[in-house]
Amino acid sequence: MSESFFAGSYGGDASKIGARTRLECKICWHVYDPSQGDDYWQIPAGTPFSSLPDHWTCPECDAAKEGFMILSGDDDDA
Repeated sequence: MSESFFAGSYGGDASKIGARTRLECKICWHVYDPSQGDDYWQIPAGTPFSSLPDHWTCPECDAAKEGFMILSGDDDDA
């Protein structure tokens, strides 16, 4: 993880999150919930954040996934 990421950021480190971990965009607060997937990018429900394709960005503001913040209490299955 780069030092340029905020504490609590995903930063591309899949070891920090579990299959059900929800993450929030640090720009627009959009929450990616694996149980719901992402209709905009046609990501099926049940897709963990760490399994999103490299080109995936926030469906609301186009922010990079590396800057998403891990929601506290959601990392219990990491």
